[in-house]
Amino acid sequence: MIAGFSAVGVGLAWALLAILEVGPSWADQVAAVVLSTTITVSLAARTGGRPVVFGALALALGVVAVTTDSGPMRAGAAVLTAVATGVLAVVLTVPAPRFRLAVREVGVATLVSVVGAFGVVGFRPRVSMDAFDYVSLALAFALTLALVYRLGAGLNSLGRRGVIVVVGGAVAVVVVIAYAELLRRYGPPGMLETVFDAVRWHRDTLGAIPRPTVLFIGAPAIVWGCHMRARRRQGWWVTAFGVCLTVSFATVLMNDETGWLEAALIVFYSLPPGLVLGYAAIRVDLALTGPRGRRARRDEEARALRPEPSRFHALL
Repeated sequence: MIAGFSAVGVGLAWALLAILEVGPSWADQVAAVVLSTTITVSLAARTGGRPVVFGALALALGVVAVTTDSGPMRAGAAVLTAVATGVLAVVLTVPAPRFRLAVREVGVATLVSVVGAFGVVGFRPRVSMDAFDYVSLALAFALTLALVYRLGAGLNSLGRRGVIVVVGGAVAVVVVIAYAELLRRYGPPGMLETVFDAVRWHRDTLGAIPRPTVLFIGAPAIVWGCHMRARRRQGWWVTAFGVCLTVSFATVLMNDETGWLEAALIVFYSLPPGLVLGYAAIRVDLALTGPRGRRARRDEEARALRPEPSRFHALL
């Protein structure tokens, strides 16, 4: 654990040199290789994999990408870092019996995602932003579901309400992404101009706009999922949709037009409304499944201690 924190510190130090434009011009690429390798090793260790093997592969890919200056290699290394960051940020969360503890888990996931963002942008990938976001999210979501299948006791444990939640969440992800893409490509010119004017106004007035996938899906999923996991392991299926937050924040620096302040404001504007929606989901869940009465709810919170490995131990 100490070695992992030290490696992250080294990577962030190199990233800081690049941000301040102090030191060698390749400081951001060193940061990218160090952070990508550390994140991959951490993910393998957390999920019961082979940290040495996967860490060596990530290190080799990162070194080849920055030394050969190959466009596909840089893009591949950046996608690997974004995916590993997004999944690690989700699986590092722990059960949260109370809402305030669930908010803490959103903070942990956000912190991990932001650290990974320096690794993603440090590879200097030359890619289409939309394609990069979609591919990273799809791969991270698929990998998270594969892990959650084991952590959440398989599909048979979901029950009817669980199936509705998972299917509904998947539909929401597809609808949000597909609607934005269809509107951008085929929307009426007048409507598109109205949308773009609203976006420009928000950026000019407020400095940034929130990410819809974070606000409506990612943040509520982590809040509600961690709260549910304190009571039943099927909460992992809800937590899986947290990759909509973690991958989005891991790629927040990819857009050349997004500065450091705007990136920070995107995170700031996206989280509070998402936390409110997560709290609403918890209240609805407790109203449908929880005990009646304030004392009974307090007793239920005190007993909501379903065991899981601690944050820095293997889940599987």
